[in-house]
Amino acid sequence: MLIKLSSSALKRTRWYEYGVRFLLGGLATVFAGVMGARFGVAVGGLFLALPAIFCASATLIESHERRAKEKAGFSGRRRGQQAAALDAAGAGLGSIGLAAFAAAFYVTVSASIVGAFAIAILVWAMVSVSAWWLRRKLRITSRRTEHGCQGPSASGLA
Repeated sequence: MLIKLSSSALKRTRWYEYGVRFLLGGLATVFAGVMGARFGVAVGGLFLALPAIFCASATLIESHERRAKEKAGFSGRRRGQQAAALDAAGAGLGSIGLAAFAAAFYVTVSASIVGAFAIAILVWAMVSVSAWWLRRKLRITSRRTEHGCQGPSASGLA
């Protein structure tokens, strides 16, 4: 499955789907605020760090992909599941980047708040992209091993 940026997805999304995303995201944020007020900011921050709209996004991605395949005359169930799984993998890897962001910010904030944000954003980007690259490399390597290929030339991939 190729990853690409497509503005056509904005046109395919129905107005109520945006409403679902904003509503669930807002409810998760309010819940984190309530938890923070009740148990302290450390606990509230943990709840805020949860992917607030991931569930809604995964559901919407699955339904969009399924509908697109069904419109073309195919069963889109598997494609929808694959697209949602890819989104989940990206969210997981982004969470690793978020942890790196928090650690970098914690270490550098005493010197400069603005500098800490700048460094933390760079660390987040590097860790997230590296994690995605590593995941992709490991998947390619495992596929070659499963199919009995010894190297790139054995499978015709360069």
